[in-house]
This record gives sequence, structure tokens and C-alpha cells, in this order.
Amino acid sequence: MLNTMRMGEWFQIVVPLEWNGKTIEDIFRHVWESPKKLTHTFRMENKVKLNGERANWTMPLVKGSKLQIKLFEDEKVEISPYFIDIDILFEDEHVLVINKPPFMNSHPNDPIADHDTLVNAVQFYLQAKGENRNIRQIHRLDRDTSGAILFAKHSLAGAIMDQMLFKRNIKRTYIAMVHGVVKHSRGSINEPIGRDRHHATRRRVSPTGQAALTHYTVVKVDKEKQLTYIKCWLDTGRTHQIRVHLSHLGHPLVGDTLYGGKPIVRRQALHAAKLEFIHPFTQEKVVCHAPFVDQPIIFKDIDIFSL
Repeated sequence: MLNTMRMGEWFQIVVPLEWNGKTIEDIFRHVWESPKKLTHTFRMENKVKLNGERANWTMPLVKGSKLQIKLFEDEKVEISPYFIDIDILFEDEHVLVINKPPFMNSHPNDPIADHDTLVNAVQFYLQAKGENRNIRQIHRLDRDTSGAILFAKHSLAGAIMDQMLFKRNIKRTYIAMVHGVVKHSRGSINEPIGRDRHHATRRRVSPTGQAALTHYTVVKVDKEKQLTYIKCWLDTGRTHQIRVHLSHLGHPLVGDTLYGGKPIVRRQALHAAKLEFIHPFTQEKVVCHAPFVDQPIIFKDIDIFSL
């Protein structure tokens, strides 16, 4: 773990051995993979110091030096806050992981008309704490899907986590209940996904679609009810990917009527049960397990902590 400290609007990192000889430019562009425009802003606005002095971005760093970055200044808030009680799985100065309930949109489809989404609720939570910054949503969950969802509290964390997600360095594990008995105990579904031209929101497996890869493992089989509980994780993040792939396999999600599931429960039986990543500013491993919100109805007797 890195030796770090918050000091008001500034965040301090004691330069570790592995950064010795690297420049601040190296840290921003190659360690954190910060976008050029954002890196330029930090440089031009003097938001980086070294040992309390204006930083030289091209001078090699020395182990034990104190790198200070201005991360926590107030912003003009552009997201409407709206109070809804939220379930926090992990929080520090940089990131926030929430256990999203079902039947809630992750983000506003219309920023003016929509205000009762998870993004609005998290924005309210931040402002109630006196943190006047725009929350950044790193990934999304469908309205009916529950579970762990990741947010960043400032622009640099948002940019870094976006890159981590793109490079598959954030692992998301889902639990799904599907129709039928899945024959193989484990497998992968490697089928491209594109839009269904006959339906406004539906996706489908299509040779002209985007590459999509889903891995799965059978967790439990209920032969009497002809249901299978599976654990799945993604190498890509296409819209409706798990729902489309499992339906293509012949095992649609229970409750997912859009892709052939039967409405024997109130929603699609999909839950983002675990979220894992290496924290970009502390290098600690963060593992979040999201308890089931409606476990007695859908995911009875499934232990998320064994995933």
C-alpha cells in the first residue's frame, strides 16, 4: 500500500520505491493513464506540488519525497441531488461503491426530467457531507438489476477508473437465475452483440455486432423447478450482455421477458454480487460483496461471500 494522507483540498502521496526515477508526467500519463487534456489541466493550473513547492514535471522523483495533488476542490454541481437512502459498501476520499436496489435507474435518461435515479441519490449524499463535487459513474446496471456499482468522487479518479474498466482491471461478478438445467458446469459465450433493428431497446447476437465474451460457472441446480443458478463475469461490457448471451444459450434469465424469460418473479433475476479492483491511489485490493436486496424471493440459499 502507498503511504497517503488528505490535507484539505490536497492529497499527499509519499513517493514509493517503484516510482523512484519516474517523473510526475510519467505518473500521470503511464501509471495512472490520465487523459492528455486532464493532465494538462493539472499541470497548467499548478495543481501538483512536490514537498510543498511547485512541481517540476520532468524532474525524476526520489523515493520518500511528498507528492501533493489538488483533488478535492469544490466544483459547480451539475447533477440534481435527490434524497433516497443508499447502501454504501465502500467509501474513501476517491471512490464510492453502492449496493443498487432493483427498480431504480442508474442514471437519468433525461437530465432535466429525471431526478430519482441512483446518480441523483449519490449526489445528494455527497452534498449532505459537504462535498460539493460532481459524482462520476464508472459503469451501469440495468434498472431491474441490483448489486454493486462504482462511482468516482473527482475527475482524476474518474479518468483512472474509466481506463481500469476499459482494460478489464475492475472485475464484476454476477449471480443469475436462469430457466432450464445448464448442461456444462462451466463455460464461455463468445458471441458478438448488436442492436435488434426490430426493437428499440433489445440487443441480439449478430455477426456484425461488437465482440462480447461472458464466462459462467454453475453454482446450484434446482431440477424440480428446472432452474439453474450461475455465477458469471465479463471480459466486455456490452449493453444487456449477460441477458443476451444466456438467452442465446437457451437459458434466459428468470423474469426477463424481453429476452424470453418467464415472469415468475417481479424482475430479471440478475445481481452484481461482487466488485474487485486495485485502488489507484493506495494500491490496496478492494473487494465488495453486495448483499441481496430481495434474496428470499430470488436468490434463496446463495452465499455471496463464497463467490
